[in-house]
Amino acid sequence: METMNSIKTLDATNFKFDNQTAYYKGKVRDVYTIGSSLLVMIASDRISAFDVVLPRGIPYKGQVLNQIAAHFLEATKDIIPNWLISSPHSHVSVGKMCQPFKVEMVVRGYLAGHAARTYTSGLRTLCGVTLPEGLKENDKLPQPIITPTTKASEGHDEDISREEIIKQGIVSKEHYEQLEKYTLALYARGQEIANKMGLILVDTKYEFGLYNGQITLMDEIHTPDSSRYFYQEGYTERQQKGEEQKQLSKEFVRRWLIENGFQGKEGQTIPKMSDEWITEISNRYIELYEKVTGKTFVKANYNNMLADIENSIKNELK
Repeated sequence: METMNSIKTLDATNFKFDNQTAYYKGKVRDVYTIGSSLLVMIASDRISAFDVVLPRGIPYKGQVLNQIAAHFLEATKDIIPNWLISSPHSHVSVGKMCQPFKVEMVVRGYLAGHAARTYTSGLRTLCGVTLPEGLKENDKLPQPIITPTTKASEGHDEDISREEIIKQGIVSKEHYEQLEKYTLALYARGQEIANKMGLILVDTKYEFGLYNGQITLMDEIHTPDSSRYFYQEGYTERQQKGEEQKQLSKEFVRRWLIENGFQGKEGQTIPKMSDEWITEISNRYIELYEKVTGKTFVKANYNNMLADIENSIKNELK
């Protein structure tokens, strides 16, 4: 737990549970394997951008991610079974251990972020998908496109085409076609829910695995770390005027880093994150939670958080 100038965050955990068989520290989550079939995922307050974990955590960020993911896993379980069994603490999810497919299914309805950067560079093909001429940043695409990436255990995920995935045998043709169907169905549901909240789900990514031979949705879904949202109100006017879209996502952190000379490249230094900036990021995450779920955010108590997390998991595992 970090307390820097009274800002408290959950930066790391290091528990030992009964029957624990593995521990993995991801960029944001600490993952504990229990036996051979259960996963305990703790969403820390770490924040990453350009595949680099930034030096300071963001208060309540882990809670926001964990609770948005639980909200949307519940809202999409009629489309596809998912890994989540329970969420015994604001930062914790307990679920089924799946055998993951080694791809992330990125789906885009608009020309934003990485897709816009690629398009602006002059390229018209992204992951084997050809984009029409005459688009400008943040324009709606003729229809949603899937631009998968390889799932790197370390370093950067790489863009890859559907054809390459099947050709290299990363995912079988039969499974991949099913993943595409699920991806588009989940994205359509996400857009529908966002629209009701006055938002546009611009792009997002899904991870899938097999559980008892059945394709299962894993990890987080429709969170600010895996998705980009625009405000619906004023979207068209801003596009017509060539103005930046008002958005709720992690993109504003990436923008700030780029403006301060950091894109995760060798030799670059991460700019200093002030308390004011940390608080601003935290407030944006909380705003996003309330906007996308329609629920009031109730801040977790950091005073005995590590002990509370540990106890909640131990009770759940009993």
